Amino acid sequence: MSKVRVGIIGLGSWGSCHLEAFHAMPQVEVVALCDRNGERVKELGDKYSVPNVYTKSEELLERTDIDLVSIATFEHEHCGPAVAALNSGKHVLVEKPVSTKLEEAAEMAAAAERNGKFIFAGHLLRFEPRYADIKNAIVSGRIGEPQSMYLKRGRTKGMFRTYKRTHTVFELTVHDLDIAIWYAGSRVKTVKAYGKAVNDEVVPDILWSCLEFENGTMAFLHSNWMTPDEAGIVMNDAAEVIGLNGTAQFANSGSNLQLWDGAGRTSPDYFIHHTLNGSAFGVLREQLTYICNCVAAGTKPEYTSFDDAVHGIAVAEAIIRSCASGREEYPQA
Repeated sequence: MSKVRVGIIGLGSWGSCHLEAFHAMPQVEVVALCDRNGERVKELGDKYSVPNVYTKSEELLERTDIDLVSIATFEHEHCGPAVAALNSGKHVLVEKPVSTKLEEAAEMAAAAERNGKFIFAGHLLRFEPRYADIKNAIVSGRIGEPQSMYLKRGRTKGMFRTYKRTHTVFELTVHDLDIAIWYAGSRVKTVKAYGKAVNDEVVPDILWSCLEFENGTMAFLHSNWMTPDEAGIVMNDAAEVIGLNGTAQFANSGSNLQLWDGAGRTSPDYFIHHTLNGSAFGVLREQLTYICNCVAAGTKPEYTSFDDAVHGIAVAEAIIRSCASGREEYPQA
């Protein structure tokens, strides 16, 4: 099978992780990179032996030797390059959130349909073993159809200083929105949300969202940026799903490796993306492997769903409206 040829647009901290993961995959050839920072894109091109580097996405998209474009730019900059890539005959991976505007998410979906190309949402938790096993337990009947869900996502105050550029619902909660929609197998009917801005005047660093699905499932999502940096825990996440036949749950705050040294304690995450002995492994690589297999075989993705991602943006907008209005709100898609 010939290699999947990849171009990456956006080489910030997460886009660079994409590059590391793709570089570690023998079935992939990274042929082009793009970032508005010319020094950075040249440095990464040299490091990973990628010969074609650009500072304008239009130049990368003119190439005819790219099968898949991976877009990891700032959240509000996804739509233009995604639609252009699809119109140029390329498959597209769009990092989460696929957009911060519902109309843009719908535009990307329509462009993929119009051009007969795949578009993938970067919701990698569907490939995280613990979340995936809960889905298996739902489908198999082991815990059965979800009746109530609690999904928590906690990050450090230091990370908030970087990511408060985007509303918490798009930066943190969006992961759990996708998981809740995936588990429920239904669309969200109503939303009631509460936000508290502790360290910022506009963006809430504590957010609670209550979702009622059309099939009656309830989901309670809690996101916060309140973990002290000194705690040494970057990801403080938990999940509990109560089904008709049983319950599944986990919390990761105390289950990872802990390193104690003169600077304090750190608890690295090995699930999402990690490099060891010059190679990358983790959930990001598993997600990219699935995507590249779909592209190589021309097989429509079934495990992931861009339609779910579009609905998730509609729910996110309803959460923001509910926080502002103090009322129950309704997703628009």
